[in-house]
Amino acid sequence: MGRRSDHTPEELRELLIANGHGLLAERGFAQFSAREAARRAGYSVGTIYNVFGSLDSFLIAINSRTFRMWSDWLEDALRAEAGEGMARLEALVRAYFAFADANRNAWMAIYDHRIDRSTAIAKEDEAAREALTSIVDREVAATLGAADEAGVRRLVRSLIATVHGHCALWLSGSYALMQEEDPAGQALARVREIIAANQSTTSSA
Repeated sequence: MGRRSDHTPEELRELLIANGHGLLAERGFAQFSAREAARRAGYSVGTIYNVFGSLDSFLIAINSRTFRMWSDWLEDALRAEAGEGMARLEALVRAYFAFADANRNAWMAIYDHRIDRSTAIAKEDEAAREALTSIVDREVAATLGAADEAGVRRLVRSLIATVHGHCALWLSGSYALMQEEDPAGQALARVREIIAANQSTTSSA
């Protein structure tokens, strides 16, 4: 069993998150064990509580790693996209589905982990979540040529909810039960419709 003195606080935090994330990706949220995550890192489960304060905070930190991976995945997809405007939004939607498919357990764990709204979230964890939505904010604003930042933020969160709903139903198998074969294509169609409607609104304003 490792000793806390074996690592600096920063190294220990990273070690626990890395092993926790690996376990979560392997087993999924329902089968996740903080004790096993600590054991894989070479520490006792008490170390997790010493470092993170609570199991919720540990899981939030693990999920933040998924958010960072997700942001990197989206940015990679955008760098590979030679087009502009709607072509970049299409790349984002496809990348959204692709990341969820490639990281199913870790992706689902973001939404399986329920926390009280009053739970304090560390600044670095908030930043990981905001980084993801800021990518979509940036691309939607560029496509619409919109200066209304608050309006774009509201629209983006609605768009994310639309795409997420299609993706979550697909991963759960519910889309197949509805005999629908192209959830990504349908999500993309809804995004096109919403963007087109808002482009018309922006043009007429």
